[in-house]
Amino acid sequence: MVTSRHGNAPLRTLVLWDIDHTLIETRGVGRAIYDRAFYAATGQPLAHLAQISGRTELDIMRESLRINGIEPTGEAVDTLAAALVRGYEDARDELATVGRALPGAADALAAFAAEPSIHQGVLTGNLREVARIKVEAFGLADPLDLVSSAYGDDHSDRAELVAIAQRRAKECIGVTFASDRTVLIGDTPNDVQAGRAAGVRVIAVATGKSDEAALRAAGATIVLPGLMDVARLVDVVTNG
Repeated sequence: MVTSRHGNAPLRTLVLWDIDHTLIETRGVGRAIYDRAFYAATGQPLAHLAQISGRTELDIMRESLRINGIEPTGEAVDTLAAALVRGYEDARDELATVGRALPGAADALAAFAAEPSIHQGVLTGNLREVARIKVEAFGLADPLDLVSSAYGDDHSDRAELVAIAQRRAKECIGVTFASDRTVLIGDTPNDVQAGRAAGVRVIAVATGKSDEAALRAAGATIVLPGLMDVARLVDVVTNG
């Protein structure tokens, strides 16, 4: 039997966290970094940014290039991605000072980390390195397995990221996480729809721009107002 890092208890549930507006918010720093990175990558200002909520970075970059009159070739996308990573590295202090971890986020991660049956990663539209910088900036990285995770530069379709994270978790820790033992936590209708399309359990939190009614309309059966009620969140994950 493969066991968790907590001892002899088997790992039974993979929890995949969205990052933006679920665990953290950048309070405008993310947009400022995008503006600077776009100019650095293309030599022209970012006149129009694609809709970003709940989408993968591959999708956002391609559309942002296109609507600004630039052909979204593989080279153009790679150049913009590299500029975004540099932008976040350069703006770590700004991000930590202006942005914040959302209320309850650190406590929720710590509570899950203390549960022997839970293994935590992220499922995010962010680029892998941008995701790492964000959770490190707000002191949220330690409870998360950023290897057993999936990112916005892995696939343009958010639903496909679930299987990628499940596969990586199996490769890293030797445990197969079935769909009914995988939980996606996110704040947008796209998060909900991705989880449902992948056949996994979804917990929606109304910590972003979508209210509880919008999240239920997207198909979420479990909707919480936020992460502050950590005991309730742990109970929902562990007991279904």
